[in-house]
Amino acid sequence: MRRLRILALLACLALPGCYVLEAARGQLDLNARRVPVATLLAAPGTDPALRRQLEVATRIRDFASAALGLPDNASYRSYADLGRPYVVWNVFATPEFAVQPRTWCFPVAGCVAYRGYFDERRARGFALALEARGDDVAIGGVPAYSTLGHFADPLLSTMLRWDEVELAALVFHELAHQRLYVGGDTAFNEAFATVVEREGVRRWLEADGRGALLADYQAREARYARVAALVAGARARLRALYAQPLPAPELRAGKAAEFERLAAEYRSRREELGSGFDWLFGPGLNNARLLAVATYQDCVPGLAARLAAVEGDLGKFYAEARALARASRAARHAAVCAAPRVSDPSSVPTPPPP
Repeated sequence: MRRLRILALLACLALPGCYVLEAARGQLDLNARRVPVATLLAAPGTDPALRRQLEVATRIRDFASAALGLPDNASYRSYADLGRPYVVWNVFATPEFAVQPRTWCFPVAGCVAYRGYFDERRARGFALALEARGDDVAIGGVPAYSTLGHFADPLLSTMLRWDEVELAALVFHELAHQRLYVGGDTAFNEAFATVVEREGVRRWLEADGRGALLADYQAREARYARVAALVAGARARLRALYAQPLPAPELRAGKAAEFERLAAEYRSRREELGSGFDWLFGPGLNNARLLAVATYQDCVPGLAARLAAVEGDLGKFYAEARALARASRAARHAAVCAAPRVSDPSSVPTPPPP
């Protein structure tokens, strides 16, 4: 198997448009930009604003291992200035009449529900190619990602664009991927990292006695959970619609009706939810844009309940998560990622009359 992977990689490297080659180049460029945080803190010429951010980041990194049981390694002990707003741009895609994602498989990460590009232009080119064949597509820039411990992931300039709370959330989230990662199960992996992230931020702010910041963070997360619930309901109705043996024009009309219903529901609750989700419910709403939310949220309630059941003991929670990781994907999802059901069949969108 390893020999086949090497042969496939060598064949790929011979092609100028090879995705793996482009990804390798992007990772090597990122690695080359790393400077130890200790070096920057010791250098008198370091920009004062960057120095303050790196000092905070160092405390966050120490807290991650000491208080959260996350890997104590070289990750986030260096810094890389990328000179762009995001480190990668992720492309999500679904078939026109499906809520399930397209997936792409790679030697290290396994099969994932998105494809990441270091170059925004290439990401948009790939998205256009998917759209041309009829897929629903969404693109999102991300400030950080994890190499799962295969490299010493640095702090990135894209991460430091955010405030301290969001920086802590990013560091805890990405280190959680190093703590546990299940090949081929993006939804479980992201939910596990999200639950660790939220618990980590809560403990970080409580330890610092910053109750007001914690309240703001929890209120923001509660709003996001309500948005995720809206998305989950819409995806359940769409799933039921797409399962019907209808001709494509009728499915298309029903799909459009569901997206209008979802957008209208958001508009009616915008004051409660805030305007920060306009990007999600605005023009171009499609299956893939909902997927970008569902991938990170569908399994969160189930895993959060597991953490609560062990009274916040992260060691026990990690052990339970490892046990789930050893189970089959079907069993794992049945336990903590159960898809929402449509309780009222009449709520399934139907096409308008001709």
